[in-house]
Amino acid sequence: MNVEITRLASGLTVVTETMPHLESVALGVWIKSGSRNETEDEHGIAHLLEHMAFKGTARRSARDIAEEIENVGGELNAATSTETTSYYARVLRDHVPLAVDILADILTESAFDEEELRREKHVILQEIGAANDTPDDVVFDKFSEVAYRGQTIGRPILGTPDTVKGFTPGQIRNYLSRNYTTDRMFVVAAGAVDHATFTKQVEERFASLPMTPSSPPVLETARYIGGDVRETRDLMDAQVLLGFEGKAYHMRDFYCSQILANILGGGMSSRLFQEVREHRGLCYSVYAFHWGFSDTGIFGVHAATGGNELPTLVPVIIDELRKSSETIHQQEIDRARAQIRAQLLMGQESPAARAGQIARQMMLYGRPIPNPEMMERLEGITTERLTDLAGRLFFDTVPTLSAVGPIEQLAPLSDITTALATPGIQTKKAAG
Repeated sequence: MNVEITRLASGLTVVTETMPHLESVALGVWIKSGSRNETEDEHGIAHLLEHMAFKGTARRSARDIAEEIENVGGELNAATSTETTSYYARVLRDHVPLAVDILADILTESAFDEEELRREKHVILQEIGAANDTPDDVVFDKFSEVAYRGQTIGRPILGTPDTVKGFTPGQIRNYLSRNYTTDRMFVVAAGAVDHATFTKQVEERFASLPMTPSSPPVLETARYIGGDVRETRDLMDAQVLLGFEGKAYHMRDFYCSQILANILGGGMSSRLFQEVREHRGLCYSVYAFHWGFSDTGIFGVHAATGGNELPTLVPVIIDELRKSSETIHQQEIDRARAQIRAQLLMGQESPAARAGQIARQMMLYGRPIPNPEMMERLEGITTERLTDLAGRLFFDTVPTLSAVGPIEQLAPLSDITTALATPGIQTKKAAG
């Protein structure tokens, strides 16, 4: 792993991985701040800021930004998540100085013009509408809202029409000055890049970034609550999400949870896919996942099926969760580890994937994690640890159920909770 790290005097961290066989470079700025860092009256502003960064600076119009990067065949984009925001580019090696200049420009000199803000609000309102028209997006948003009721971490990243309409340039600048500071920002590049040259470019162009926030960043401690949320819609399929509190990134059972999710529903060979879809034909989509955050996590099972299949589907899913707390086979662990190893190695062949991976590791752990070390952590996972974890995850915590579509035949949460808590025949009660 040819990774070099420099912490500038300003506090900004620069990380590169040289991949000399390439002609391109993936580079970007990752900020340890996302929708979770919003105050009560800022719901959706992190995502709006990401949009507005591309809408003009003191030196460039929105069109200039788009044309300059595309004139050299490059790409420029951004993304907002619950705990992070990223701005990134992909260019040929000769055009790295231009990409650095544009990224610095949009992050230090954005104009936040009133007319551009008005137009971008309209775009985001359309984005919110599109998300509300997409049932598999709705079911996840509603899940988070009830799992973390009344908390910033549970709110949709896009905000609401009311909050988005009310934002002003001043509010955007306040959020920016509170969260986009050098101690929370990482500039990462992977590909045909020279570390010393790149570091000098970053130091020169990002010199105006503030070192300390204008006021303390906002981050309330997450409290998983759990519960039930349903929305009946006239659709062909029902979207159902059953979940539990998972593990934070730094917890001992985080990697164990990743393996368990893979075994239960990580691919076509997984337990849920084979039993629910292949053997019984109860749905066209079923998978398990585990999301980690800084102080909490979510372990969930998502299924898309016809409303008439729900009385049979839910008990089968519960039975598979229970079986995982009783028996895990070594062959399943080996397959899950092999899949993760393949993902890690394949990611090293993509400069964009590699830059993103390094940035996440820097934000979470303060250093890049070599693949051998990652695999060594996975090697310590045993069948006993997995069955013990499954028992604690699925049967010792309050579940969260989110459902959208023709869900009249979906059992009450109380019945599902009883089925989870009671072995054997009681799982049939979840059929309603």
